[in-house]
Amino acid sequence: MRRSRRRLSLLVAASLTALLATVHPGTAYAADPTTLTHGFYVDPGSSAQQWVNANPGDGRAAAIRSSIANVPTARWFGNWSGTIGTATGAFVGAAAAGGTLPVLVAYNIPNRDICAGQSGGGAGSDAAYDSWIAAFASGIGTRPAVVVLEPDSLGDESCMTAAQISERNALLRNAIAQFNAKAPNTWVYLDAGNPGWLSAPTMAQHLADAGVAGAHGFSLNVSNFYSTSQNTAYGNAVNAALQSASGFTKPYVIDTSRNGNGSNGQWCNPAGRRTGTPTQLGGGAEMLLWVKAPGESDGNCGTGAGSSAGQFLPQVAYNLIYGY
Repeated sequence: MRRSRRRLSLLVAASLTALLATVHPGTAYAADPTTLTHGFYVDPGSSAQQWVNANPGDGRAAAIRSSIANVPTARWFGNWSGTIGTATGAFVGAAAAGGTLPVLVAYNIPNRDICAGQSGGGAGSDAAYDSWIAAFASGIGTRPAVVVLEPDSLGDESCMTAAQISERNALLRNAIAQFNAKAPNTWVYLDAGNPGWLSAPTMAQHLADAGVAGAHGFSLNVSNFYSTSQNTAYGNAVNAALQSASGFTKPYVIDTSRNGNGSNGQWCNPAGRRTGTPTQLGGGAEMLLWVKAPGESDGNCGTGAGSSAGQFLPQVAYNLIYGY
């Protein structure tokens, strides 16, 4: 009888596990980081805040401080971040000290931005990336966080070989596994490009191949300008394709940092764009996040001619506030 009861208990546990896996296959079922915190972390070391601190007498400083520097915005981590576990640990630790939720971007995949090239670089090898992302996750540890995983990595596949795509998918699947194992209170969103890049069924297939089943969700519009309504329609279409092909759906987040005027079809420092809805829960997606920091250049192009990707341009920031 004892054996029978034990066997029944095991069967019930297995059935429950299978049911959960059907709803969100591969997910680690971590605690909700939004319920472990109150509000989002405002980074005192952001590029906008650093510029304001260095230029308090500039006529643009007050507007940039209130409309950009004081808005919770993600910090990007890559091969410029030094010892990565120390860097992510310090950032998340500062947020945890105030009980707020930090947003981080992992941006170090080998052959990063391989198609456009403005943000080229990344880890020098697959092995180096595996070590880097494991340390990234370990730095976060059990503290609550949100991570946007490798912007552009799935949209870039159009100019990659089949072997490169296979290698990248393996790296992304491993990255998701590392966060599930080492950062159990982190929600990871695998980047899914934007509505103007790939069709929803194509992106759904790319997400599935890269292991989105194990992530909390996917991210949209990172560093782009499409409206929230356009992204919501696209995100829902991606989920419909995921449900049809793979039998599950995922939550998604939208980067609203520069989508206040929508897109004019250009992606690299276009004029006339505007900051969008500040970081918040809900708003048509699971979260609206400022992932790309307004005022940081997309590269040597458009209104940022002569600059490099990531460089803070105060006039570009100021123009984004007012939609110039």
